[in-house]
Amino acid sequence: MYIVSSSRYEIELNAIVDFIGKDSPGNALNFAKKLEAKINDLPHFPYKCRQSQKFGDTDIRELIYEGYVIPYRVNSAKERIEILGIFSENEWEIR
Repeated sequence: MYIVSSSRYEIELNAIVDFIGKDSPGNALNFAKKLEAKINDLPHFPYKCRQSQKFGDTDIRELIYEGYVIPYRVNSAKERIEILGIFSENEWEIR
């Protein structure tokens, strides 16, 4: 399996990293690197994270990292993990 990040995820992540970077560029870089490592570990056990509570699809999972939720879809047919977004509130929906 390989990982594909949506443009929505990239935009949301950049906003979070920019926000953290205003106070501490080092913390922002550290946050991004550690999150990337967690995401890169997903292909080994794609179903290890909890099933999304917002969707009735067992293939949509949620990685939790430092208070942020990273929803992703396990697409077995295409043998990939699709990173859908990142948020810290309950106001998120798949588009």
